[in-house]
Amino acid sequence: MTLAVISDQPHVKIRPPKGWAALSLSDLWTYRDLLLTLAERDVKVRYKQTALGVIWVVLQPLLGAAIFTFVFGRVARMSSDGVPYLIFSFAGLLAWNVFNSTLTRASASVVENSRMVSKIYFPRLILPLSTIGSVLIDFAVSACVMVLLMAIYHVHPGWPLLLMPIFLALLFMAATGVGLYTSALMVSYRDLQYALPPFLQFLLYASPVAYAASSVPASLRSIYYLNPLAALLEGFRWSILGTGHPQPAALAYSIVVVLAMFVIGLVSFKRMERRFADVI
Repeated sequence: MTLAVISDQPHVKIRPPKGWAALSLSDLWTYRDLLLTLAERDVKVRYKQTALGVIWVVLQPLLGAAIFTFVFGRVARMSSDGVPYLIFSFAGLLAWNVFNSTLTRASASVVENSRMVSKIYFPRLILPLSTIGSVLIDFAVSACVMVLLMAIYHVHPGWPLLLMPIFLALLFMAATGVGLYTSALMVSYRDLQYALPPFLQFLLYASPVAYAASSVPASLRSIYYLNPLAALLEGFRWSILGTGHPQPAALAYSIVVVLAMFVIGLVSFKRMERRFADVI
């Protein structure tokens, strides 16, 4: 009878994951049902006990476009690149609301679900990502209004419309990247919920939403395009209305910055999430 030789080496070695494995992105697929449930809940809660419900999705950008038309189009008499100012500003708000809504909702997602975070395990990354669903629904409703306005003003899109989903995806990536970082910071620093709205208000007027980028003096455009949203918003409006052709160099810069923002936000969120349950 032979005795088995017992090795001094362990059979299983537990090591902290490194590289992309540390992000545990596969968990998102495992918990996909939770992701869909939270996205559905977000849509239902937003318009619960409101008299107009989803109509607010249409009224808000329409009222904003009307105000921009009066202030920038009638009073300041700024250029709208040859298209009616109402449809020009509505197209800008259509893209801006995607960025603004995604960033705002993602930033508050972890704090608003503090009870879930402190009591049960699930990939925390699901919380900010679940807000994208309601933003997409808002965008779809507003896009229908955009189609109606284009029909009323006899504006016909060209081949650049095929590029619109790319600009939309880049806006989502930019907002999600920043939203992941701010949502993680907001767990420890609730001051961000008060600092974020004025920052976004400033960014609105520092981006070509209510006016054309061509209205910015040529001597300041190199500084103006340091804002990565400038080329993306200009490109989005160009893809729909064919106005304000984006500069290739500025667009390439924006794409690189957006990709970097998304990766940094994702990595930062995963590094800070281990403290959420203790701090929140």
